[in-house]
Amino acid sequence: MGKIYEIIKKGEIGTGLLIEHDGFVSKDCGNNKTLFESYKKLNEGIGDGDDFHCPYPFIVDAIFQKADTENANGRIYPRHILEREIEKFQTKIREKSALGETNHPESSTVDISRMSLNIVELHWEKNTVVGKLEIITTPGFRKYGIASSEGDWAANLILEGYKLGVSSRGLGSVTQRNGVLYVGDDFELVTWDLVSDPSTSQAFLFPNGEIPQQFIESIDNSQKNSYLFDKLGKFNNWLNG
Repeated sequence: MGKIYEIIKKGEIGTGLLIEHDGFVSKDCGNNKTLFESYKKLNEGIGDGDDFHCPYPFIVDAIFQKADTENANGRIYPRHILEREIEKFQTKIREKSALGETNHPESSTVDISRMSLNIVELHWEKNTVVGKLEIITTPGFRKYGIASSEGDWAANLILEGYKLGVSSRGLGSVTQRNGVLYVGDDFELVTWDLVSDPSTSQAFLFPNGEIPQQFIESIDNSQKNSYLFDKLGKFNNWLNG
């Protein structure tokens, strides 16, 4: 087990484990919608004793993190720091070892018993890190729909229409300059994990590979509420359809 680190909380300065809830994954947009519709079609009319059909490999699009933008914890990650760490992370992606867990441990290592994802691609769109991650599922889930691992449960939640957060984990320092909190040059990216709370409203999945739109960052609260209620209405229609 890795060393346990103190988590630097929202608004704090210091050195320790930095956790940012800056992204999420959902069925509603882009290739994820295509994946969900394919899953639904394959399983129409399925009965007891019939094989369950699950996408494999289970790969979804996500927005991971933003640079030069204040996040939900009030911190800014300078672009050059994230660029350096994303470039280093490409080695893990090539080696198929860019693994993440369900929920965050207070550690700098990935616990294999909690492993639920592998990041398969990352790139930049303007100041946003976007890419793809694979939800790691077991043969039992893929064939019979029996959830027996962290990845199985995550896949099941996504297929049932729930939104999951994509949250970064790293080690480094936070300092304050002119009243603004900045992550320091000593930052080391560990990975991204799946969490239940996608707390950053600006980080949405992008439709059909388009560059993430900036309108979410500038709309007022009434527009945000309208947007969320529209999404909720569509979800309810799907449940009752």
